[in-house]
Amino acid sequence: MLCLTKAGLENMNGQIRANLKPGLRVRIVLKKDQPSGKLTEGVVKEILTPSPTHPHGIKVRLVSGEVGRVKEILG
Repeated sequence: MLCLTKAGLENMNGQIRANLKPGLRVRIVLKKDQPSGKLTEGVVKEILTPSPTHPHGIKVRLVSGEVGRVKEILG
């Protein structure tokens, strides 16, 4: 079982699928924003990447419907 503290969340990596679950607040980079690196904040609705890790971040769909790769996990 994973115990999450505020410090633990700050150290969690968006490249690891096990760190993510629906309901978490995250910042993602949308495909269109990859060149600028602009981040979009939202709540995870669905995890789309099937593999346990991804070097550019796990791909998720937010409650808003936006799809992107996780760059930061906020909690």
